[in-house]
Amino acid sequence: MDSYIKKSLEEWKEEISELLGAIDEEYEKVKQELKLYSYKYGITKQVIQSTVNDEIINNIRELYHKPFEEKYNELKEEIKDLEEKRKVFQMFVNKIDEVSRKEDVKQPYIPNVLQTT
Repeated sequence: MDSYIKKSLEEWKEEISELLGAIDEEYEKVKQELKLYSYKYGITKQVIQSTVNDEIINNIRELYHKPFEEKYNELKEEIKDLEEKRKVFQMFVNKIDEVSRKEDVKQPYIPNVLQTT
């Protein structure tokens, strides 16, 4: 592969890898938040199921359960989007590597005949 092309592809791969790293960081943050809201949502659901007073149940639903459920669903969607982004940007990295390998294999070995001993 021409050194200019190889260098350009490597630079592009580095750029995409940086984006992928940022996506991975965001993914981990959202994953932690999703876990937290999963607990909060689950706990409020259990408390509601164990409570008999309708007024208290309604208060818990309004104050905690509904907001936690909304946030939980929002974070689930966000994690899906981030998973898709990770997949797409990883495909870029894989394809760049694949093209580079294929092109390197195509290059025939040319011995250095000008070398003196």
